[in-house]
This record gives sequence, C-alpha cells and structure tokens, in this order.
Amino acid sequence: MTTRREFLFLPAALAAAAPKLSHKERVDRALRGEDVDRPPFSFWYHFGLQKFPAERHANATLRFHRKFRTDIVKVMSDFPYPKPKGNWYDPAVVDDPFPEQIRALEMIRDGLGGSAHFVETIFNPWNVAEKLSSKEEVQKLKSEKPQALLDALEAIAKSEANHARRAITTGASGIFLAIANAGDGVLDESDYAKFSEPFDRMVLTAASGAPLNTLHLHGAKIYLDRFWKGWQAPVVNYSAHGTGVGIAAARSKYDGVIMGGIDEQNYRTLTPAQLKEQWRVAQQAAGKKFFLAPGCSVPNETTDRELMNLVRVLGA
Repeated sequence: MTTRREFLFLPAALAAAAPKLSHKERVDRALRGEDVDRPPFSFWYHFGLQKFPAERHANATLRFHRKFRTDIVKVMSDFPYPKPKGNWYDPAVVDDPFPEQIRALEMIRDGLGGSAHFVETIFNPWNVAEKLSSKEEVQKLKSEKPQALLDALEAIAKSEANHARRAITTGASGIFLAIANAGDGVLDESDYAKFSEPFDRMVLTAASGAPLNTLHLHGAKIYLDRFWKGWQAPVVNYSAHGTGVGIAAARSKYDGVIMGGIDEQNYRTLTPAQLKEQWRVAQQAAGKKFFLAPGCSVPNETTDRELMNLVRVLGA
C-alpha cells in the first residue's frame, strides 16, 4: 500500500519514470485507465468574444491552449441562440443554431492539426431558455403554462442536438454539456426529471459515441446521484470544493473519468503548494481515470501568471 509520504513524491516519480506523452496520448490513456506520465489537465474561462466574428474566438482559444499547454481544449461557446420573432417561448427548430461557433470549431480544428482533443461546450436547453428570457420568466412559464415551456425546451433541444452533431462532424471529440439547473434552489428533482432531463439527454444522445462527451454538473447543491449512471458520457466534471462532495465519494459511485479536483472559486489565491496538494488528493481518490481540472471556469480576471502556477506544478 502506498503511504501518504510516498504519494507526495509519486507525481514526480511518475514523470521521471514514464516517457513524455503527447496531449492526445495522455488523454487517450487516461480514458482507458492506463498509466500516464502525469494527469491530463485543462482549465478555462469565458473570453467574452460573443459579439465578435468566429475568427477572434478561434484565435483566442488556440492562443490560450498554446500558451498554457492544456491537454484538452475546452472550447467556450458564448454565441447567442437565435431569438424567435414572436414570444421567446415559441422558438422554431433550427438546423444550424450557432453558425459562428461551427466556423470557430473548424478553425480550431485546423489550428490544432490533430495535436489535441477539443470539446464543444453546449449549455443545456433550460439555460438557453433563461438566456432568451430570464430565470424568472422561465419559472413563471413553468407554473402558468407548463406545456408551453416543454414545447419550447423540446425545440431548443432539437436545435442543440443538430449543433452537437455538426460539432462532432467538424472534428470535436465530444460535447461538454453544462447542466446548472439540476439542483436545490433551481428545480426540485421531480421538476428536473420532467422539464430538463429528457432534453439534456436528447442533446447528449446526438453526440453519442464521441470519446470525450462530458457532463458538467454546475452548482453547489446539484443532484449528483442522478448522473453517475445511465448517461452516455464517459467523463463527469463537477466541483468537489463547491459541492463538498469529495472525489473519493464520486469514485465510489462512478467508474468513468472524473474531471476536477482544483478549487475554481479560490483559484486565484492558491499557492503552488496548495495546487499540488489538491492534485495529490484528487489523484489519489480518482485513480487512473482522471483529468485534473477546476470544477468550473476559473474567474475571468485570472491572470496569466496565476494560470501558469498550475502549469508549472504539473511540469506541463
């Protein structure tokens, strides 16, 4: 059995003993639960470029990846869903709801040249409905006209499913499906099961078979136990620090890749020693099927120096 003292030196020992892997090799080996020289890692934040053409978004993504040498390129996706001409809750099914994002994915694919996996972020249909109106309006519609909300969410889900298929065809290795409404304070479990889960599954199913499909479970009070089994996603990303549910507890229920371990909320103030300790704790609990990452985006104002702390700790 590995002792705590031995494990403290394990990352360095692994790096010294194993040959250096490429970004893709490292990710593929971790997906299969095989030995790696160090865990694959990624982090991200919102660039705030949704009002600019796709080229600027793609260039920012590629620069970020090259500077910080992330193993997985987590593509942000902040271009807005097309607003319907009438009521916000009467959207039509759109064949290509995010054309600028698809253009960006094409440029990111070409810029990477096959050197790294990239995944496309998709915010779930409930979140899109909130952006088309407001959180309050969506809840009001749920109470007053539940069928109208279900119809709207279905149309959005079908449109996002179209986008998911396009993203995979473009070359993405999966979608990063962000679910932020499956938690106490937003929807109770029965309402999530009725008003969101079928549509979340519809979007995820559209990318079925992609190797890096990831469930991003956002929030402090999310119903984590709903997601450990029965979803077509080999990777789950959640905040161990924000939820208070440690990686060991997640591993006891989930046998896929756990993506997390780094405290995103306090990332800016974490010292290299604290980052190394969070890595150690998460790696020990998760085992080989593990990607080191924050539980969500780090603060948008995080500096390059602060981001580089994790890169240097990993020896990336």
